[in-house]
Parts: sequence; structure tokens; C-alpha cells
Amino acid sequence: MKFMVETSARHVHLSQEDLETLFGKGYELTVKKMLSQPGQFASNEKVVVVGERGEKAMSVLGPVRKESQVEVSLTDARSLGLKALVRESGDLEGTAGCVLKGPKGEVKLEKGVIAAKRHIHMTPEDAKNFGVENGQIVSVAVETNGRSLVFGDTVIRVSDKYKLAMHIDTDESNAAGGPKEGTIVK
Repeated sequence: MKFMVETSARHVHLSQEDLETLFGKGYELTVKKMLSQPGQFASNEKVVVVGERGEKAMSVLGPVRKESQVEVSLTDARSLGLKALVRESGDLEGTAGCVLKGPKGEVKLEKGVIAAKRHIHMTPEDAKNFGVENGQIVSVAVETNGRSLVFGDTVIRVSDKYKLAMHIDTDESNAAGGPKEGTIVK
């Protein structure tokens, strides 16, 4: 059984408090486009992520989160001079921080810079159909023209709020020649 593989480019998630520091009191994110996961969107807002070797404007994804986090590829992290641990989204303890700049202010994150662990979003019904469970680690085969490969260490994330799709970062997508679909090979 095949499923969609999507490339998740560098981006930032903000808490409401940090959003207001960066954009002004009472500010709300504005939707640029909806993403494949229900309720998630790319906003019109961007912030500048500052590392030891440089800075880069990055899109803010919504809605707001409990904690702010910066998701980059390992290549992005190296070029900006950031330390990014491979982690699941929201698993921020022990991660490095950075500075975020917005039009109305700056935020110094003490933690939150990650390279997102590759994962597959599934509904409970999807998980049952694939014979997997939440938190399980699987391998995924992707076939592309001349760059097919198997991604190991892929975590299954199950929720009735998800839509079936695998997320990989830009480094992983480039290594596989931009895969569009994958198959679990466990």
C-alpha cells in the first residue's frame, strides 16, 4: 500500500506570546495556504532566524503552538551556525535555541531548534490497515528515477486529526530525487 511523501521545508512554529513579541500585541497569523494536515497552514508571516554564521527569513506555520520551535534541515543548521538535534516535533528538551526577529521585536529561544524526525501521519484506521501503531519505527521504500532509497528510523504518528502522509525534510527529499510516494517495508 502506497502513501504520499511530502517535503517539509524549513519553517517556524510560534507560541502566542512569541508571536505577539515579534508582530505586536493581539496579533494573529493570516492564512496564505492550507497544508495537507487538517487545520495546519502556511501563514503570510515570516521571521528571521539568526544563527552564529548567518540569518534566514523563514515561513511561520499555524496555528500557534504551546511552545515555539524552529524546524530546519541539517544543511540549513550548518549554514546558519545552529545546532539542530533530530527530534519529533514538540520534543524540545535539551535542544539548542536561537534568536528570532520580527517586525516588532526579537525573541531569544532558549531551546527549540530541531531537524524534524521523518514521520508518517496516520489516522487510527490507516494504522490498522498498515498493521502499525503510534510510535512504531518503520522503514519506508521510495522509488524515484535513479535515486530510489529506503528511509529507516521513520516514526508512525497516529491521530484521528491526521491525514495519511509521510513528511521528510529537504535534505532527505533531495537525496531521494523528490519522492512522491512511499511504501512501508518495516
